[in-house]
Amino acid sequence: MPKIHVLHENPDWLPPLAAALDETGAPWEDWFLVERAIDLGAPPPEGVFYNRMSASSHTRGHRFSAELTAATLAWLTQHGRRVVNGPAALDLEISKVRQYAALARAGIQTPRTVAVVGRDRLVEAARAAFGTGRFILKPNRGGKGLGVRLLENADALAEHVASDNFDEPLDGTHLLQAAVETPEPIITRAEFVGGRFLYAVEVDTSDGFELCPADVCEVPGKTRPAFKVIERIDDTLRARLERFLRITGIEIAGIEFATGRDGVPLVYDVNTNTNYNAAAEAATEVKLTGMRAIAQFLGSELDRLALEAA
Repeated sequence: MPKIHVLHENPDWLPPLAAALDETGAPWEDWFLVERAIDLGAPPPEGVFYNRMSASSHTRGHRFSAELTAATLAWLTQHGRRVVNGPAALDLEISKVRQYAALARAGIQTPRTVAVVGRDRLVEAARAAFGTGRFILKPNRGGKGLGVRLLENADALAEHVASDNFDEPLDGTHLLQAAVETPEPIITRAEFVGGRFLYAVEVDTSDGFELCPADVCEVPGKTRPAFKVIERIDDTLRARLERFLRITGIEIAGIEFATGRDGVPLVYDVNTNTNYNAAAEAATEVKLTGMRAIAQFLGSELDRLALEAA
């Protein structure tokens, strides 16, 4: 019997989606992609396959999960299976450089960014790009805001590079990015399901850039909510982001942007494995929660396959 197949590597992020899928009554199972054998000569099972692989998988000790997922998606698409967030989505998930190139092709503005390979070239590149100004250092392949650091100037970067706290990115590529000066310490994450805008979340960045919205990432004791749901974003930006998703073949995503003092939103991250904050959803009483929207979308795709096969 055709099922919904959830491809992932983090069981801690699965329960909210599992509960939403169970509510729909649709048959489903999870594929834990950490170690797995794929018989390339055998056809995959029938159904809808949802890719939830995260760029941060290596931070949980799952170094080769992205590569395993890429092999799995190639096998699935070879056999014509319905894949949500297929190979193109995974390719952008694990490279911000490729994200920014795709965003630029869709006419979406991003912060000025310099990609640097080589620890010894970082400081020189920062001085050339940003002079004595502030900028952000981040890994090309990261996730959850890990490794993102705001630096006041190139001298601060030089101190960081020489310290024991400096880490090489997984793919060897550092990003130096202009720091967007926002009126408040807030960024916005717009959520899309089925390629359509669902809602957005204002995220408080006053405590740093580790912005994981999943319930398991909740930090106790905060006096101000880290995540606040808002129902709308600028219509022009929404339309551009939906067009970007159509062009790239991404169907489920959280897209983060910062709006500077000039009022211009700059997109700096596309998350194709998206989580939702239940407390923020409950506080706003959203009509459709993120996980329920995904479950309903996957269920409708499974129903569509059944009709086509009838």
